[in-house]
Amino acid sequence: MSQLNDLPQDSHLDALAELAQAVGSANLLCDEATRERYSRSTAARPVLPLALVRPANASEVAAITRIAAHWRLPVYPISTGKNWGYGDACALGAGQLILDLSRMNRIVHVDRELAYAVIEPGVTQRQLSDYLRDRDIPLWADCTGAGPDTSYIGNIMERGFGHSPYGNRLQHVAGMQVVLASGELLETGFGHYAQSRTTHLFPYGVGPFLDGLFTQSNMGIVTRLGIWLMPQAECVNHFICSVPRHADIAPVVDALRPLRLDGTLRSILHIGNDMRVLSGGGVFPRDKVPMGARLPEDMRTALRAQAGVGAWSVSGALYGSAAQVAAARSALRKALRGTAATPRFITERSLRAGAFAARLLGDSCAGRRLRARVALGESLFAMNRGVPNGRFLAGAYWRRRAGLPQGFPERADPARDGCGLLWVSPMLPLGGEDMLAVHALAQASFDKYGFDLFATFSMVNERTLGGVLTVAYDKDDPEETARARACHDEVFERMFEAGYIPYRVGNQAMGRLDPQGDSYWRTVGALKAALDPAGILVPGRYQPEVAGRLG
Repeated sequence: MSQLNDLPQDSHLDALAELAQAVGSANLLCDEATRERYSRSTAARPVLPLALVRPANASEVAAITRIAAHWRLPVYPISTGKNWGYGDACALGAGQLILDLSRMNRIVHVDRELAYAVIEPGVTQRQLSDYLRDRDIPLWADCTGAGPDTSYIGNIMERGFGHSPYGNRLQHVAGMQVVLASGELLETGFGHYAQSRTTHLFPYGVGPFLDGLFTQSNMGIVTRLGIWLMPQAECVNHFICSVPRHADIAPVVDALRPLRLDGTLRSILHIGNDMRVLSGGGVFPRDKVPMGARLPEDMRTALRAQAGVGAWSVSGALYGSAAQVAAARSALRKALRGTAATPRFITERSLRAGAFAARLLGDSCAGRRLRARVALGESLFAMNRGVPNGRFLAGAYWRRRAGLPQGFPERADPARDGCGLLWVSPMLPLGGEDMLAVHALAQASFDKYGFDLFATFSMVNERTLGGVLTVAYDKDDPEETARARACHDEVFERMFEAGYIPYRVGNQAMGRLDPQGDSYWRTVGALKAALDPAGILVPGRYQPEVAGRLG
């Protein structure tokens, strides 16, 4: 416990001594280097935690919460701490105890026949993918572009989404194990009946459905859950459509909606603007553009032509038997006829042919472009099959002065690497008019503050688009950092006022969620008070009143 000497005099030394006894002194870290590491955030609002505690199981999590409640010590749980752009591993307020659940990384069970896994918070996308592959289990897990080392449970608790037909992840979860602030263990659904045979098969159980209380909230700590897996498809095709002009994307979105509604398109489709694509293949050209400036329009146009992309790109996957995929391809071509989009289909065969042609073309411009397309196609194909890839984190490094780190994308960590990244994530109706309206609202603010607008709109379900509007900025420039925060705040407010409410927010925006003081948040507050009367679990997390006080 010599590390406690590094702490301020007013720290909870007795509480930390009890925590060390509960988890072992090696798993309570109070040294300055650790505390600094867990204060890093792409949001440029670092707060220093009191300490880091690393439990090994749910019993130790329960012991920690009991100790924290006794000493009124605020606790901030993380799974692997890679909630990029929304808070990373950084607590909402200073002096909180980081509860790092990454040691709890057991894949408890995989059922081959009923296609589900039971996992702990530390289980990463890479780990589950490797587990299924190494044991020749014919199942795929959905994955996101956030990198191989991100946590499934961490993303699910934020109601994140991925790419596959199981991409709306919370809809494919059943049976949570939750540690409450009191230290009591709660099993949701049928899980509280020891004899239940369907805990991880039917999410609702009998009686009130509680699972939602523990997502985007601070009412409990999820230490285990069941996640449904997808049987491997006989055939997978990826498709990409390039839309040359900005305004032409609206008819494309409207043409795709019926195919999403009738089930022809089962996966989550992603619609990204040119900046989203360009930032995935390079970094800001500082050698050609003055410091602090955004990308000039003529250079942006030239980069688009060089990359062979339009103002927008639409990307998705088709799954099923060979006949089903062929029928879906035909339906997609028919639906897009008359729009500015022509689907280009990527198969394993076409990727092999592209790689061969790129080798023949050598280091020519055409060869380099083809190699880049093949590499992107291979990464997309892998993700469609549940194999994560870190290359899609490249956009986070767009404004970083040192560019992409050596060895990227392996072990990429935007918070550690000093990237500046803020997201506004509005939810909107699945229609071209709404998508253009949201883009126009955001573009006005990005123009005002001098930032390139990175925009992605994803068909999260059959009726909505989930937007991700990115402010990528240079954290080494204080003036640019201040502009980035102002841009984020203005876009957030404009979306809210226009009725495009964010589906997920970062720590920096929690205090903005209840501008009218409505009954919904009062009810949430009442539930919080009942479940956590001492208010120790994640103060301010999806708790607007408290977040506003924390600043």
